[in-house]
Amino acid sequence: MAAPAKRRRAAGPDPDPTAGFVAWCEAAGVELSPKVSISRRGTVSGYGLLAAADLEPGELLFSVPRSALLSQHTCAIRALLHDGERRAGPPGTPLCCVSSVSGAGNAQESLQSQSGWVPLLLALLHEYTTGTSRWRPYFSLWQDFSSLDHPMFWPEEERVRLLQGTGIPEAVDKDLANIQLEYSSIILPFMKSHPDIFDPELHTLELYKQLVAFVMAYSFQEPLEEEDEDEKGPNPPMMVPVADILNHVANHNASLEYAPTCLRMVTTQPISKGQEIFNTYGQMANWQLLHMYGFAEPYPGNTNDTADIQMVTVRKAALQRAKSEAQQQLVAEQWDFLCQLEMVGEEGAFVLGWDEVLTEEELSVTLKVLCMSEEEFKEYKEQDGWEDDSEEEENSTLSNAALSRLKAPCKALLYDSVLLTLESYRSDLRAEQDLLSKQVYEKLSRREQQALHVRYGQKRILHQLLELVQ
Repeated sequence: MAAPAKRRRAAGPDPDPTAGFVAWCEAAGVELSPKVSISRRGTVSGYGLLAAADLEPGELLFSVPRSALLSQHTCAIRALLHDGERRAGPPGTPLCCVSSVSGAGNAQESLQSQSGWVPLLLALLHEYTTGTSRWRPYFSLWQDFSSLDHPMFWPEEERVRLLQGTGIPEAVDKDLANIQLEYSSIILPFMKSHPDIFDPELHTLELYKQLVAFVMAYSFQEPLEEEDEDEKGPNPPMMVPVADILNHVANHNASLEYAPTCLRMVTTQPISKGQEIFNTYGQMANWQLLHMYGFAEPYPGNTNDTADIQMVTVRKAALQRAKSEAQQQLVAEQWDFLCQLEMVGEEGAFVLGWDEVLTEEELSVTLKVLCMSEEEFKEYKEQDGWEDDSEEEENSTLSNAALSRLKAPCKALLYDSVLLTLESYRSDLRAEQDLLSKQVYEKLSRREQQALHVRYGQKRILHQLLELVQ
């Protein structure tokens, strides 16, 4: 945390802010079941929610009134943020087009961004550094954000050394570039327009970066109604006190429900006294968990884990298998046609789960096309990529059983693609297994342990695929 931000806060940190936070919850109308307790002890990480008594499925753990949520619509500067959004034009208006909506003089007021988080982040910049903030007891649980250990805060050398091949370094590079761009092109101009509220020396880029990680790890986005999914963009993120205390596991035992007047956390499984209560952040692979939340689940806990094969890696494998210049030219034409069908892209990836390929249609069609002879490809192009429905259905379902039944050329291409993917890591599966031995694992730093969980899960999935198509 930047030093100026601390000067605006209370003089001394509360050694145990839990009691003050619980008291704030009661005053804010949060109803907390007597069968649960907020604690830092007995949890997998940081604060968590523990069962103080046995719980049955369907029991209400707590409810949070919408008035207690911290969002762009409830913060102290909500009118200012609403005005900034109104001047920015309708949702989805590109920043470069704002002047045509509201006049060139108001372009700097635009709060539209690629992330859609800017209004909430401005609300947090203000509330977090204001000693009189209504949410001060809530923020006391994260007094300096030192608990945030997303890879974006790791030195680049460490990030690459521990996470090369996982996809996280590339995702972080994009995050850092977008954070810098949002801060310089949207946040700074907005702050300079409102010097009575914001101070760039206090509301620094470093604080903004920490708040982005805070929103990544702890915010919620209310699902759209089914009839609105095609017409509206996603709801803006919001902070939900108490709900954001719950840790995540794939096999969770509670879930958040959205009601018109409140948000409710309800049990989904029986929970014994003393056990931790877990929410779900969604079906997240370990690389996504570490990237966005700063942790990963140890093997074999994350049943939602995945591994990626970059689409261009399959192209590379196909080109390596081509024995002549004519065959290489055919692969190039086939790839261009797959791009036209929107089956592949230069930055896309095929996603592999434990039991099936999650991008089954894309991988199925790609393997088929890249394994076609010149005559087969010519006929396929003439049909614009269409084929008999029964054949298409059979080829687009890629469960583990179906992978083992692929035609030999497709198996060979997929096998080579997996080998190329495994080469992108800095170590092999045997080395990861050695690190997982208790004696060695306990000597690793926390970052080394979390990175190991990501790499090991991905490599297990990739090696499983090798066995299926060998």
